[in-house]
Amino acid sequence: MSRKLLVTNALPYANGDIHLGHLVGYIQADIWVRFQRMRGHSVHYVCADDTHGTPVMLRAEKEGLTPEQLIERVHGEHLRDFTAFGVAFDNYHSTHSVENRFYAEDIYGKLKSGGLIDTRSIEQYYDPVKEMFLPDRFIKGECPKCGAADQYGDNCEACGAAYAPTELKNPYSAVSGAKPVLKTSEHYFFRLSDERAVAFLREWTRGTNAAGERRLQAEAANKMKEWLGEEGENKLSDWDISRDAPYFGFEIPGAPGKYFYVWLDAPIGYLASFRNLAAKRAAAGEHIAVEDYTDASRAAAAGTEMVHFIGKDILYFHALFWPAMLKFAGYATPSRLCVNGFLTVDGAKMSKSRGTFITAHSYIAQKLNPEWLRYYFAGKSNGTMEDVDLNLDDMIAKVNSDLVGKFVNIASRCAGFIGKRFDGRLGEADAAACAEFATAWAEGRVANAYEERDYGRALREIMRLADLANQYVNDHKPWELAKQEGQEARLHAVCSTALTMFRDLTRYLKPVLPALAAQVEAFLAIPAMDWQGDWAPLPAGHAIQAYSHLMTRVERKQ
Repeated sequence: MSRKLLVTNALPYANGDIHLGHLVGYIQADIWVRFQRMRGHSVHYVCADDTHGTPVMLRAEKEGLTPEQLIERVHGEHLRDFTAFGVAFDNYHSTHSVENRFYAEDIYGKLKSGGLIDTRSIEQYYDPVKEMFLPDRFIKGECPKCGAADQYGDNCEACGAAYAPTELKNPYSAVSGAKPVLKTSEHYFFRLSDERAVAFLREWTRGTNAAGERRLQAEAANKMKEWLGEEGENKLSDWDISRDAPYFGFEIPGAPGKYFYVWLDAPIGYLASFRNLAAKRAAAGEHIAVEDYTDASRAAAAGTEMVHFIGKDILYFHALFWPAMLKFAGYATPSRLCVNGFLTVDGAKMSKSRGTFITAHSYIAQKLNPEWLRYYFAGKSNGTMEDVDLNLDDMIAKVNSDLVGKFVNIASRCAGFIGKRFDGRLGEADAAACAEFATAWAEGRVANAYEERDYGRALREIMRLADLANQYVNDHKPWELAKQEGQEARLHAVCSTALTMFRDLTRYLKPVLPALAAQVEAFLAIPAMDWQGDWAPLPAGHAIQAYSHLMTRVERKQ
């Protein structure tokens, strides 16, 4: 039965470059989307830039731009980087859009009607020079716990303590350097501590979706239990969803000078990008029933799924605020959160000073193949929240050993004989020699691993099969058969069998290495490979193209 999936990635903030740490989650999502499409499922894959908030406003001011000019430029840079790494969104939109405003106002209005919005006065630090309230990250001072200097207003990077900005010693504004003063302001709150919200979240975070799958990975569900507390407990606080002018964002209806906090309208960007995609497709004559994915009752009847790929640093927002907002506004809640860990480089956090803070663009500028990184990240991904470590020597070894030494090697050792000796036409493949490949296909070993996002397990099985293919070539030595009289038929069969195995391996690798797979499809002169039907060898008499080199080795100096 065909699935109807809306798949999203976390929205990158429009205040910085895409770096390799970001790419972990985007590559994991893109692999899963490509696999689902090969299975014949309907997938809409969307993302957008997260554009609102004080940091964007201040950076634009610093660069002498309007916020709109800044976010337009960054949008182009982000999309360029995702495209370079084969992350193929159907739509890449912006939260500063008419669609996002529509959904933000609609959800807010429904929450307000349901008695889930409160207003109350709060004390905040205010910059008397810039004449603006300061977000926590724009207040600095000495840590109240350990005394470390130049710490942010929410947590200390030296000792890890968390605290309120008002607890900082000798605070100063990171914007102007002035000493901030406390001022009172009326703010709007989403009543997350309401008993209805708590009861819903307790069930939602521990439950399963319509397909019987857990909505959250085990470790994410455990984190939620910690944040929510045990039955009868209520650890949740109400959520401040407003910010004061000046602020780059959407003004709250009926509240002049008050703006939706960036984290309220950021996840709404998923729905906005999807609605924008539907409008573009409608103009081309294709209909997407948006409400079948967004409206709670229609989504249940239509059997649609909404799957979010996010980093573990934003789990709190996506597993508490977001589903509660959707639920009580009558929207469909997420079917599943797929949460990934952070990227470390050689076992440590990425660091500009150590030269291990690598942007996506700088990787591409060095003429490095993006599919090397896709393969390496896939091999390190197991469907959990574990961090992924990028060890550059290990990456070189994996790519050279697996992709060049095992995979590409099969075609490079056999294809030439088909072109030179048999007019580019395949012979009869040896089905018995391919038995393990046929069995692996029938049992869905690789498919099951991809479905569970355990790409490391998928690649281990693929490389086990690649070893079998190489063993077959080594045992039958086509280069020696080519020198012997009367061995034409055997040479033809051996090379055709090896290329059938190579076709199978390419099909398995296609979600991870789409560009390389497209080259192989052109070389083998076959239609785009999918993940359907019974296993069959490449047919005798089929004409292939001349072989050209598919992938080079990684050199250390690169």
